[in-house]
Amino acid sequence: MGSKKTFVSLEQIKDIVKTYPTPFHLYDEKGIRENAAKLKQAFSWNKGYREYFAVKATPNPFIINILRDYGCGLDCSSLTELMMANALECKPEEIMFSSNDTPAEEYEYALKIGATINLDDITHIEFLENIAGGKLPETMSCRFNPGGYFKMGTDIMDNPGDAKYGMTHEKIIEAFKILKSKGVKHFGIHSFLASNTVSNDYYPTLAKILFELAVELKEKTGVSIEFINLSGGVGVAYKPEQTPNDILVIGEGVHKVFDEVLVPAGLGDVAIFTELGRFMLAPYGCLVSQAIHEKHTHKEYIGLDACAVNLMRPAMYGAYHHITVAGKEDAVCDHTYDVTGSLCENNDKFAIDRKLPKIDMGDYLIIHDTGAHGFAMGYQYNGKLRSSELLLKEDGSVEMIRRAETPKDYFQTFDFCDFYKKVLN
Repeated sequence: MGSKKTFVSLEQIKDIVKTYPTPFHLYDEKGIRENAAKLKQAFSWNKGYREYFAVKATPNPFIINILRDYGCGLDCSSLTELMMANALECKPEEIMFSSNDTPAEEYEYALKIGATINLDDITHIEFLENIAGGKLPETMSCRFNPGGYFKMGTDIMDNPGDAKYGMTHEKIIEAFKILKSKGVKHFGIHSFLASNTVSNDYYPTLAKILFELAVELKEKTGVSIEFINLSGGVGVAYKPEQTPNDILVIGEGVHKVFDEVLVPAGLGDVAIFTELGRFMLAPYGCLVSQAIHEKHTHKEYIGLDACAVNLMRPAMYGAYHHITVAGKEDAVCDHTYDVTGSLCENNDKFAIDRKLPKIDMGDYLIIHDTGAHGFAMGYQYNGKLRSSELLLKEDGSVEMIRRAETPKDYFQTFDFCDFYKKVLN
């Protein structure tokens, strides 16, 4: 098994834990900034380009403000994410609201702050119109789902036909006609066809589908397509043997298709948007945990002070996250372990039959690529409390950007009754 480089050393961890006990999620400011700058460079050929960071991936205002230094807007999917965007004083044009099965109060808030609403279904037009008092916003977007399997060459990348998101080809044409008749003047299209692709061809392939759809929509409905949102799907190399995406190559691939499809159709002024989450942050975050138990039964187990509450992707998806034993980066991986947490669930395992160096009690384990969909997917099953989030700043200092939860936080929603006082005595 290959290795992956860490952005934090054992010496730094030992210094951090003097103030902040494990487990904690740690983010690399330098890496985040360098990556955001490279993404901006990759699409600099498009004068209207904007990255709308997928807030659901890492909903932390400290991290989001770093990305905003590079012109990023926010892609929100819920009321609280919209509230965060508003509290960060994002301008209306910097907020995209892409949701599904959307409650009325969420649309109400999106309308209130002027977010661009990305409709998931044609039936949402009437629903939104009623909420808006009969007058729709002048700018609207619709989400497209072509159905079937999404392929690149002979490889099946994902199955959009089995996804709950987006409108069919026929429905999106009908939706644009309806929206135009109701006074909408500025239009965008959006689609998400595959998750975590480690291929420089995904975005250009998706772009061609959406660019051709834009040309068709212009011809059949007469609407003005002003932006095309490629959404997310550009992934990261979770496994050390994988080759990471090259965003500069990806950006140039989209540019080529743009010139081939949109420019001849008179759509050369269309703005390109992206909604990346995983690509923006996953490699620039890690979960740091300490080995606190070892068990020798039918298998060899190493128990950590973290569990699936802190990182649920391995338990939920069987997802791979590389593990480095801090200070033993160059040691031979000649032991086979299941690396586990303390939940009363057998799937609470960060790794199964993983080859690692000999792990001693007290060792610190660095679980890689948790900067997106790591802390964000945390929960409180078994009464577990979510960890702190820390930022390793460019100058080497560490800043707490979210404190660890306490029992008081867990019981806070009982503050209306006597039990709350008793349990905290």
